[in-house]
Amino acid sequence: MPVLAALVLVLFVVSLGTGPVAIAPGDVLATLSGAGSEAERIIVLELRLPRAILALAIGAILGLSGAALQGLLRNPLAAPSLFGAPQSAAFAAVATIALGLAGTLSYALPVAAIAGAFLSVFLLVAVAGRNAGLLLLILAGLAISSLAGAATSLALNLAPNPFAALEIAFWLLGSLEDRSLQHVAMALPFIVAGGAILLAAGPAFRTLTLGEEAAQSLGVNVARLRLVVILGVALGVGASVAVAGTIGFIGLIAPHLMRGIIGYDPARLLVPSALAGAALLMAADIAVRLIPATTDIKVGVLTALIGVPFFLYLIVRERGRLGGGMA
Repeated sequence: MPVLAALVLVLFVVSLGTGPVAIAPGDVLATLSGAGSEAERIIVLELRLPRAILALAIGAILGLSGAALQGLLRNPLAAPSLFGAPQSAAFAAVATIALGLAGTLSYALPVAAIAGAFLSVFLLVAVAGRNAGLLLLILAGLAISSLAGAATSLALNLAPNPFAALEIAFWLLGSLEDRSLQHVAMALPFIVAGGAILLAAGPAFRTLTLGEEAAQSLGVNVARLRLVVILGVALGVGASVAVAGTIGFIGLIAPHLMRGIIGYDPARLLVPSALAGAALLMAADIAVRLIPATTDIKVGVLTALIGVPFFLYLIVRERGRLGGGMA
């Protein structure tokens, strides 16, 4: 935990110093303490600080949401992006913008995205059932993701003008570029609330490893726990999508990286997964600024390029494990 916290802190400082105008870590710390030149204060405090805060908060809630869903469903491949939560949140946000119901800086946007994410996870749990296997969960998540993607395409098709459609399309790729403290104020309260809800549910995940019937006999209300986790995931993922677009696979990768170190206790895995998610997203956001290109590569594209092969590897490993068990 101290090592993870230190890594997150180092990446946060590096993020504040990385960009077209490089600023040394010492100068970044001086600027944060109130010193530094006027130009450095503008660059660090007004341009890069909101981006770094969002990367930390969004990465943390995605890692925490993945660990919570894996604890709830007792499935190591559970993650918000696989179950259509970001895609459904994106559709709700895009529809709100395309229909002119709210602007990109309106608090109605995260509320709509949260509602979309809540509906998707609720549908997944309702359709797949309590004891769904891996295949059924992936198929249900694929169906919800496809439906949300098709609905998003329809909203883009009905956009009032091509410029709005292009802006929405770029936003959907997932990016932290050009974010302000107003974006932080929009998303952070919902992210903190969602994180607090998921962390409070941690002890129940440990009991749930014994099975639903055993957990209920020990006083765990499984139906209530399911709704609580859905609400926490929806709050965090919905608010994240509302300000940064779709950023996938952080919630899948972070718990797996920590499980080999922390162990398989789902309650102990929550905070390390949040720290690992924050470190992963901040590292990815730093990387997109360092890759030579005419413009910043979208961070959602980079996480997908890394996450998809990792997900395929996990499926192959799971297949090998099941095959070995059957043999």
